Amino acid sequence: MFCKNCGQPYVTDQAVMCVKCGTQKGVGNNYCPNCGSPTPQGNQVCMNCGIALNNGMYAPMGAKSKVAAGLFAFFLGCFGVHNFYLGYTGKAVAQLLITLLTCGAGSVITGIWAIVEGILILTGSINTDADGNMLKD
Repeated sequence: MFCKNCGQPYVTDQAVMCVKCGTQKGVGNNYCPNCGSPTPQGNQVCMNCGIALNNGMYAPMGAKSKVAAGLFAFFLGCFGVHNFYLGYTGKAVAQLLITLLTCGAGSVITGIWAIVEGILILTGSINTDADGNMLKD
């Protein structure tokens, strides 16, 4: 996998940022994340390897849905379901425990927290899952 900002290969597949340019994994649209070749702005497909670029935002097969995560946040967010879905298990367990250990009284706090995260997910401010993969629309 290659950095979408500078085109350099990641040291490992588990890397969360590029060691050359310091950009978070999955951010940028200058280079193909599959082969590392330059991608002109607006290309739908990499001209070198043929992978779909999805309007400059790479969303791999099996990518998680932004809409599903947002709906989970609005309807089940006080239990952290949206964070479990996106792989943020630490935040999810915190939301779940706050709600359960306070016998539901803490659900006001976790509910507000979840609504804010739901809005951030649906507006694109949160656009990656815990592994750095882009969310699909």
